[in-house]
Amino acid sequence: MAPPSDDLKLLGSWASSYTHRVQLAHKLKGLAFEYAEEDLADKSPPPPPQPRLQEGPRPPPLRPPGPRVPHPPPLPRRDKARRPLVPADHDRALARFWCHFVDDKLGPAVGAVFASPSEGQAAAVEQVHENLRLVERELREGAFAGRRFFGGDKIGVLDIVLGCGSYWLAVFEDVMEVKLVDPEAFPLFHSWLRDFEEQEEVKAIIPAIDRLLEYARGVRQMMLGLSPQQQ
Repeated sequence: MAPPSDDLKLLGSWASSYTHRVQLAHKLKGLAFEYAEEDLADKSPPPPPQPRLQEGPRPPPLRPPGPRVPHPPPLPRRDKARRPLVPADHDRALARFWCHFVDDKLGPAVGAVFASPSEGQAAAVEQVHENLRLVERELREGAFAGRRFFGGDKIGVLDIVLGCGSYWLAVFEDVMEVKLVDPEAFPLFHSWLRDFEEQEEVKAIIPAIDRLLEYARGVRQMMLGLSPQQQ
């Protein structure tokens, strides 16, 4: 990957899967960027608006004499040097559908396991399993059957959306003492996730598991209003 560029700067949070999505997409496309950690807990209020100075009348624009020549329409940019992450035609629509499924169904279900009290965990875990069964069936007999990644032989946009966040499954299993991804129940999804996490570009952005565990335990205690002594 090229050295960081002054023209492209990414502001994000180390624990955010959305930040990891952008980082991974840029790495896979070979785009150099400068990353800056943003402290979301210490956000300064925006400065008050400044009063505008009194302005006089604006002079008319200067135009050269003679007839005006229309500008040609801009040409579409086609950068063939970088591989596309979003497939074309039917595969594009399919990838978008499952990306929405991850954000609208699977992600909230996993979050519900983490946020639920002990008496509601069984129902929350079953909701995760129901969503994973749909993904497993798609990998077994759907459009993604026989592929190494959802994008084919290489990581695509659906791999990025689903993979950048799936590492929280193991973290939540440890913190909540539940089983979310059983290799016997979801062998294809489990195999895909292990393969995804072994990619060098993915290893470069996923935080260490110990740091994720510490962060998740702290958030869990805060959500339940418990002190470390009561946990």
